[in-house]
Amino acid sequence: MKKLLYFLILALITIQTAQAHVGSSGVLMQGQAGPYKVLIDVKPPDVIPGTARITVFVETGNAEKIFVRPIYFRSGDKGAPSSDEIQPVKDQPGQFQGDIWLMERGSSSVQIQISGKEGKGEFIVPIAAVSTAQRAMPKSLGIGLSILGLLLFLLMITAIGASVSDGILRPGDVLSARQKRKRWINMGIATIVCGLILYGGSSWWNSWAHEYKEFMYKPLTGSSSLKQDGDQRVFQLKIDTTNWEGRKRGSLLSTLIPDHGKLMHVFLVRTPGLDAFAHIHPERTDSTTFQSYLPNLPAGKYLVYADIVQYSGFAETIVDTLDIPEHVLKNADLKKTAEEDTYVITDALNSPGKIPIDDNVVICGKPGTKTVFKDSSYAIWEGKPDRPLEAGKPYLLNFEVFNPDGTPTFPEPYLGMMGHVAVLRSDGSVYIHLHPTGTFAMAAEQTLKNRLSDTTRLIKRPSPKIFRDSIDRYLGKLKSMSTLEREELLMTEMGMYKTDGSAMTNMEHGNRISFPYSFPKSGRYRIFFQVKRNGQVLTGAFDAQVRDTTTL
Repeated sequence: MKKLLYFLILALITIQTAQAHVGSSGVLMQGQAGPYKVLIDVKPPDVIPGTARITVFVETGNAEKIFVRPIYFRSGDKGAPSSDEIQPVKDQPGQFQGDIWLMERGSSSVQIQISGKEGKGEFIVPIAAVSTAQRAMPKSLGIGLSILGLLLFLLMITAIGASVSDGILRPGDVLSARQKRKRWINMGIATIVCGLILYGGSSWWNSWAHEYKEFMYKPLTGSSSLKQDGDQRVFQLKIDTTNWEGRKRGSLLSTLIPDHGKLMHVFLVRTPGLDAFAHIHPERTDSTTFQSYLPNLPAGKYLVYADIVQYSGFAETIVDTLDIPEHVLKNADLKKTAEEDTYVITDALNSPGKIPIDDNVVICGKPGTKTVFKDSSYAIWEGKPDRPLEAGKPYLLNFEVFNPDGTPTFPEPYLGMMGHVAVLRSDGSVYIHLHPTGTFAMAAEQTLKNRLSDTTRLIKRPSPKIFRDSIDRYLGKLKSMSTLEREELLMTEMGMYKTDGSAMTNMEHGNRISFPYSFPKSGRYRIFFQVKRNGQVLTGAFDAQVRDTTTL
C-alpha cells in the first residue's frame, strides 16, 4: 500500500512538472525598471502558439504607458515582433494588463518598456514558452462544423455540375440527354477531386496534430540513488536520455550553464511530513551523472527536485523519489561537495512542535510568528497567522532576520543572493525555488538579457565540447576562490552589485528580504527559508494555508 501511495505521489508531481518548477508555470518578478519599481506577473499559455497574460504593478513612480513584446532566444531582438501597448486596469491605480502572442516554443523573454513623468525604464522577464496541453474541440462545435462542411461539399459538387448544364442553358431550353450525362460525369469528377482534397487536408491536419503531440513539452527524467564512500553516503542522479534522438534533445547535457555558480541544485524533502530538508549541489561526473556527498539525513522516503538550466536560459526540474535507509555514523566529520550544502530537521506537518531538539532541528513557524535558527538567531514571516492566503494572488513573502538578542541582522550573500526559499505543497505537487528577484532562474535572466544585446539574427547551437570545457573552467575558477571573492563575483555577474561593488541594483541590503510568489492552488504549504550568517547557512521553516477563492 505504501509503495502504491509513493508511486501515485511521484506520478502526480511528474505529470504536473512544467519547466523549471513543479505546478507553478507562471513567472513573478520584482525589480527596478529605470525610475520605476515594478512587480510583474506573467502567465504563459499552455499551448503554443498562444497568448500570455501580462500584469504590471507599478509600485513607485507614475507610469503612463507600458509596451510589451516577446523576444525569442533563437531569433533575438532582430527577429522579434513590434511592441503592443497594455492598458491601465480600471479602478486599480498603477496596474496595467494585456496579452501578447507567443509564436515560438522554447526559451523566451518579455521586454517591458515603461514611460511616464519620471522618464523611461525597461525590464526583461524570462519565460519558457512550451506546449504542455492539447485542446479538444467541444462536441457541439464539432457537430456544427461537420454539418456545415457537408453542406459546403454538396454545394460545391452541385455548383460544378450546374456550371456545365443548367448554368449554360438559354431561357426556356431543356437539358438534353447529352447535357444531363455531362452534368453527372462532371459531378462525379468533382466528387472525387473534392474527396481527395478533403483527404489531403485531413492527412495534413492529422500529421500536424501528431507532430504537435510528439513535440509537446515532456520534462527531463532521472533516477536518484545512493552509494557508499567509506563511512559516508553519496547522492547520485542519472539523467535518462532514452529516446532523445526522436525528441531532438541533442547535446543538451553538454551545454548546461551554472545558476548561482552551481550546475545543479537539488532539494531533498522527506514525505509525507516534509520534516527533513536538504539543499545540495551535485557536480557533473560524466554527461548524464551528477553526484555529491549526502548530509546526515534521517531515514525515510524523500522527494527529489533537481534544477538545471540550458545554455538558452531554458530551466528544467527533474523529479524523483529516493529511499534513504538508517545510517550510523562512525565519524562525525562529514565531507561536503560544496560548502553551501546544508540540511535541517523540523516538526512534521501533522505534528507541530513535536520533535526532540538537537543541533540540526528547527521548529516550524507560520505567518506572523518566528522560526529560530540553530544558532539562536531567528526570522519572522510578516503576516497574520489566522488569515489564509489566496490561490492565484501575487504576494511578496516578507521575512525579517534578527540576532538572538532581537536586534536586526544583515544576512551575508549566499550563492549570490541575500536569501533563498523553497516552497512545497503537502502532497509534493507544487515545488518552486524562489529568489528575492522572482520565480525564475537567475541564469535565464542573464542569458536572455545578453541575447537582447546580441545582433545575431538566428543563434546557432554551440559546440558541445568547447562549451562544456569553458563551463568546467569557470566552475573550477569559482571553487578556487575564497568565499568572499566568489560571492562578490556572482553578485556582480547577476547584476546585484554595480561594477564598482558599491551598491546593489536589484535588491535592498537589510534584514528584510522579500520573495514574490503566487500560490497556484489551495492546500497546505511548507516554506523553507535560507540565509547565511557568520559564514553559516541557516534554514528555517514556515507553514501556510492557501484557499481557493473561486469556490467562495
